[in-house]
Amino acid sequence: MIHTPVLLNEVLKVFEGIKNGTIIDCTLGYGGHSSAILRQNKNIKLIGFDRDLEAINYSKKYLDEFKDRVCIKHSNFSNSLSDINTDDIRGILADIGVSSLQLDKNSRGFSLNSNNLDMRMNQNDKKDAKFVINTYSLGELERILKEYGELKNAKFIAGKIVNYREKKEISSIKELANLVGLKPVRKNGILEIILVLQALRIEVNDELLELENLLNSIENANLKDTLVAIISFHSLEDRIIKNKFKKWEKECICPDFFIKCECGGNHALGKIVTKKPITPSKGEILNNSRSKCAKLRIFKIK
Repeated sequence: MIHTPVLLNEVLKVFEGIKNGTIIDCTLGYGGHSSAILRQNKNIKLIGFDRDLEAINYSKKYLDEFKDRVCIKHSNFSNSLSDINTDDIRGILADIGVSSLQLDKNSRGFSLNSNNLDMRMNQNDKKDAKFVINTYSLGELERILKEYGELKNAKFIAGKIVNYREKKEISSIKELANLVGLKPVRKNGILEIILVLQALRIEVNDELLELENLLNSIENANLKDTLVAIISFHSLEDRIIKNKFKKWEKECICPDFFIKCECGGNHALGKIVTKKPITPSKGEILNNSRSKCAKLRIFKIK
């Protein structure tokens, strides 16, 4: 099994100065980032989280060489800072995306060629993409396609889905793709069906809420001297991260309508390291086309 983590060199550069303490990998996946960090940072420990049990079982074997330097937990990434000692944390990494191995495995029901319709990161969850597509009302489908897929014709697509399923249950992504079509909808050539799948995946896994909860837990964890690096893959995620980092950097927390500061200032959590997100090199995109949408933002908690 081969897994290529995105922006690996850039992630390693973020954490290269950490000599001791603990790094949290909130989205362990198949251990690509974590194994490289552990090799580079010889004296650190790492705690890895993932809600995909298949990924957890694989990573336990893959990271076995690091033995007592690694602790692996089966959990949503929003719970990464729960029930652990945060005093020792010097780095937090989150790669908010679907791994290539999840996309390529037919049974997981993520990719265009899948004969399944699932999309659950955690296979123990009850709600899957098949349930959403076949039971959500026209209004509910329109909402998720508009909000999470940013599709201007969300109502039209939702209507097509509802009309089709009245005659036959939609049971695979292939079937859904044939119904929606492969029309490009943006200048960069992204397909309409890809945005439909994005909306479905976000709904099934509560991805935006998970991200918000993770960021809130970082904000409230009383961390010191900690680097936070988050990789996102679409504008909805990136916007949440960018706005949260901007909030964390503010010294004054008074409401905007206050004429002068009354809070006393000195409320900044730290500093934004990346004014603009770091994106993959041309070489990385050539070797791994799925990396092209990746954006890395970094914040340093003081």
